[in-house]
Amino acid sequence: MRYLITGGAGFIGSHLAEALLEAGHDVHVIDDLSTGSIQNILPLKSRGLRYTVDSVFNEGVTAELVDWCDAIFHLAAAVGVMLIVESPVKTIETNIHATEVVLKHAAKKKRPVLISSSSEVYGKTTRVPFSEDDDIVLGPSVKARWAYAASKLVDEFLALSYFKERGLPTVVARLFNTVGPRQTGRYGMVVPRFVQQALSGGPLTVFGDGRQSRCFCHVTDVVEALVKLIQTPQAFGHVFNVGSNREISIRALAELVRRRVNPRARIKRVSYENAYEEGFEDMRRRVPNVSKIRRLIGWRSHRTIEEIIDSVAEHERMNG
Repeated sequence: MRYLITGGAGFIGSHLAEALLEAGHDVHVIDDLSTGSIQNILPLKSRGLRYTVDSVFNEGVTAELVDWCDAIFHLAAAVGVMLIVESPVKTIETNIHATEVVLKHAAKKKRPVLISSSSEVYGKTTRVPFSEDDDIVLGPSVKARWAYAASKLVDEFLALSYFKERGLPTVVARLFNTVGPRQTGRYGMVVPRFVQQALSGGPLTVFGDGRQSRCFCHVTDVVEALVKLIQTPQAFGHVFNVGSNREISIRALAELVRRRVNPRARIKRVSYENAYEEGFEDMRRRVPNVSKIRRLIGWRSHRTIEEIIDSVAEHERMNG
């Protein structure tokens, strides 16, 4: 098949492109390189990858690529809490308008679309684990923290509305913390940031009290889920959590990274106000219920947090 990946030069997109090429498919990536990197995809040119350096906002280019492909993975989005806090306008415009453009042109050709969403949409929900049909509880609009969650929720509504009203095959993958080689810590992603800090001698900076917890899933496991979802017609019109349900506190994560990467590095706590902005709100726990995706396609995450840390550390060492 011919697959189009928007945001395909990013961390997840480049791994997805690699997996699809290895399976014998044709792949075209479009990315404006605002947060992605051309270095992520250049090694894939020799395997037949095609790429366009441009924005999805360029509707003429997007329309041509949609016409070429058989199905679309829409991953183009603003990424990382740091970027969200610093650039809320860009976050909202990028997430919502890019999805509007992709869905509009996909609907003309009836191309199946997988929309990449985020566990951020669960907001301040305290019922754990999070299920796809749970109520959404977001913070106030004066907190830039929630702009990302709101924009990704609009993306989900758009995708499901195109399915219901226009018969466009769409599926929403609500991604939880995805980690692996090529991920940058530049925008606040915690595992690569901890690994980079440990390799440089420390300290590892833990934001808040460190008791907030997350579940980390290796990117290769996530890619497997994305491919299976878009290839399963029964998934269209639905939202699926994609992630690990093995929970770890951020303080414990820092300790684990230190032990496996550099036992001499120290750990330092930093307040949310100093890390992000005054009044920053965070979720204490973020744990997915993955029974829905397991029932449909038999998917589950396999790689442990130790394997994830080791793969990120190996990549960082090899790339200086």
